[in-house]
Amino acid sequence: MMNAMWMRDAEWSAAAASDLRDCGRRWDDGDGTVLLEAGRHWDVVSVPRQLGLLILDILWYDPLHTPGPTLVDSAARRVGFFVPPDPSAHWAGSGIRHATKGSWVAVPSPYQRGQRVEWIVPPDGSGTLHSPLLLEPALRQARTTLAVLAPVSAD
Repeated sequence: MMNAMWMRDAEWSAAAASDLRDCGRRWDDGDGTVLLEAGRHWDVVSVPRQLGLLILDILWYDPLHTPGPTLVDSAARRVGFFVPPDPSAHWAGSGIRHATKGSWVAVPSPYQRGQRVEWIVPPDGSGTLHSPLLLEPALRQARTTLAVLAPVSAD
């Protein structure tokens, strides 16, 4: 049985669906994941898992901001950060993907765990997203950190 917080989170997540009831049924009766179109309520910046987990760690250190919705795709080894929709945004870098209008994103149920795609930071139901103004410097810092560690880990 879902509690009120899960319901609010599910409603926020499903808002991008063309059919809210069908979305809920697929989460409950299917594999727990539905394809939702990016570019309506959010875009997703997807990065390789190691980079994404480091970015998220950096974002958690800011006491004034809580990270927005973030998911991990275990099979694809990627982390996705939900950001405000901006089709003109340019996210540069190796392995960085920007899903916007015309792209589809596998979105897990906010109340089921242990799926191939699952939330690291679930939506809070308020519409809070990652700020690109905070995500971009965290991305640069994480890339720099990984570049410094790469020679060490090769030894």
